[in-house]
Amino acid sequence: MAREKFKTLTEQMYYVLMALQEERCGVDVMAVVKEMTDQRIKLGPGTLYALLGDFQREGLIKETEAVGSKRSYQLTDEGKERLKQEHERHMLLIRDYQQYFKGGQR
Repeated sequence: MAREKFKTLTEQMYYVLMALQEERCGVDVMAVVKEMTDQRIKLGPGTLYALLGDFQREGLIKETEAVGSKRSYQLTDEGKERLKQEHERHMLLIRDYQQYFKGGQR
């Protein structure tokens, strides 16, 4: 189970984990997140590599390949479970909003 630090994920965290459902290097993660969000989220290298290090220490991702300074990563089973939990949390937020506003009527 992910530790308290990752009880809820920021947008950047969520999209990085989504991108790492497939093995990718950091540059590819940045490009995929940018594409997934229609360029709304642009990760800088400092933010991305800090997240990758945190995720790796927490066991949410694993390094799969290292060629020179290029490293590739992929979600672990724990990371997949954490991403699923976060998705379910988002769906609850949407459901609560819809129920409270009854289709936008409030």
